[in-house]
Amino acid sequence: MTSPQHNIVFESALLCFLALLWGSSYLLIKVAVETIPPITLIATRVFIAAIFLSVIVIWKGERLPRDGKTWRLLLVQSFLTSIRAWTVLAWGQQFVDSALASMLNSTSPVFVFLITFFFTRHETTSWLKLFGACMGVVGVSLIVGADALQGLGQQVLAQLAVLSGAVMYAGAAIFGKRFTHLTPLMTATCTMIWASVFLVPLSLVIDEPWTLAPSTLSMTAAVTLALLGTGVALLIYFRLLRTLGSLGTTSQSYLRAGVGVALGVIVLGEHITPVIGAGIATALIGVIAINSPKRA
Repeated sequence: MTSPQHNIVFESALLCFLALLWGSSYLLIKVAVETIPPITLIATRVFIAAIFLSVIVIWKGERLPRDGKTWRLLLVQSFLTSIRAWTVLAWGQQFVDSALASMLNSTSPVFVFLITFFFTRHETTSWLKLFGACMGVVGVSLIVGADALQGLGQQVLAQLAVLSGAVMYAGAAIFGKRFTHLTPLMTATCTMIWASVFLVPLSLVIDEPWTLAPSTLSMTAAVTLALLGTGVALLIYFRLLRTLGSLGTTSQSYLRAGVGVALGVIVLGEHITPVIGAGIATALIGVIAINSPKRA
């Protein structure tokens, strides 16, 4: 029989892996958008992910939902997870410095806590979890650096767009808890099907992708983003919503900044400064506080 301690260790490992997948997505997106417009990149991402996940559904012999209510709820989930969130982030990040965008985007656990505490009450909240959510934001702020805050208040509309993406992620983490009658695989598949229904036609109208000439490197980045940063990541995400809860799952946003630093060290040969090191430690304290098991 698996012990509760083993479970939390395994789920925490999945949380770190999810942070690795989504943290490295920023690098993949940066490479892909060099020759692929943002909307077409998002459409490609969700369409390939939908096909990938559908193949797994067929292989496992699972059946798509047959009732309209479930599909309508999944549309809302897709809207929160990808259709609106990724679109506003793609637009906003064109005008907002990447460091500031990273900090604004990392605030989703704070919004999860506030929405849960004041409105939904769908899972327990505590001062320790609030402390963890705040420490995580402080940690990310230290990682991206104080200079990132200098642009706060400029390009207000774009910054609000990025911040609204964080609110969408918070809403997705809360709303996604209701699909207990579906497997994580089925929830992920259906949300990507809905995203494809909306985003692929949008790409065809706006970007006319048949006129594009994406580089091999950009296409490789886009496919990797679709398979790993979307398909596999969503499988883990919807599992963690059941095991760690909404707040625990969104705490991976604090770890993503650390992934960015690690990639900088490995790929670019950058060095970790004492301030960045303190930021990583602070973010880790926040994640641990959020996911600490409730004592009897």
